[in-house]
Amino acid sequence: MDATLQYLLGLLDLEPIEQDIFRGASHDWVIPRVFGGQVAAQALVAACRTVPEERLPHSLHSYFLRPGDPGAPIVYTVDRIRDGRSFTTRRVVAVQHGQPIFHLSASFQPAEEGLEHQEPMPSAPDPETLPTADELLPRHAHRFLDPAVADLLLEARRAIDLRYVDEPPFATAGRPREPRSQVWFRVNGKLDGDRDTPVSHLCLGTYVSDMTLLDSVLLAHGRGGWTVGDIVGASLDHAMWFHRPFRADEWLLYDTDSPSSQGGRGLAHGRIFTREGRLAVTVMQEGLMRVPRTGRA
Repeated sequence: MDATLQYLLGLLDLEPIEQDIFRGASHDWVIPRVFGGQVAAQALVAACRTVPEERLPHSLHSYFLRPGDPGAPIVYTVDRIRDGRSFTTRRVVAVQHGQPIFHLSASFQPAEEGLEHQEPMPSAPDPETLPTADELLPRHAHRFLDPAVADLLLEARRAIDLRYVDEPPFATAGRPREPRSQVWFRVNGKLDGDRDTPVSHLCLGTYVSDMTLLDSVLLAHGRGGWTVGDIVGASLDHAMWFHRPFRADEWLLYDTDSPSSQGGRGLAHGRIFTREGRLAVTVMQEGLMRVPRTGRA
């Protein structure tokens, strides 16, 4: 298994410090705050630790309350809201420096047969035909406020193989496009042994789901994002519905679009499909999207 994937899995392996209380570490991100996908994934891990393993999350709803400090541990407290015959509900609060920075509610259900349909998978080229991050980011480093950001992004995302189907927002800043983005992703390495569990794949998918979701909002307005310096933004909330099993170590298509932006906020909708065309996850997020008053905007 790749060392960076081992590190990421270690990051999601929370330390129990009391009943229903866990502690998680952070790693430095490109920006001076904790990556939102990390907090969401760790909170989901904490919730899963209090639920029988035959019950898996089918949805989560969360809010980012304050920027996280990457230099300090995060304490996750789980409230056992409900243990029903068919569904289990948990609420998780993430705390740093005595203040909540994030809270999540998750619902769990054992496997059950029922009616089934899904949206068809959109067309997309094979992931192996697309440029890797190592090929793509250096090519556009000159567009960034600081060209060194390309190397920092590569290091921060080393555990994830993420490939854009079309040019990312920072490559086409200044040219509005259809508010839709597609990326293929998978973790760099195969999960095995006690790491290869349905919860591990769900939490890794949660981690990645916050990486490119708001790209579709940026594309609608020809904005390149924080790396270019023409937007100040942050995730405000994050919701996911887990429909069908998936493996995070196999290719997944993340198809996103933006139905609206207004009031300094942008809404993004995402669908994650397996390579075989099964709709695995639906994602929604609203993000802060402010045009800087000064600078290059």
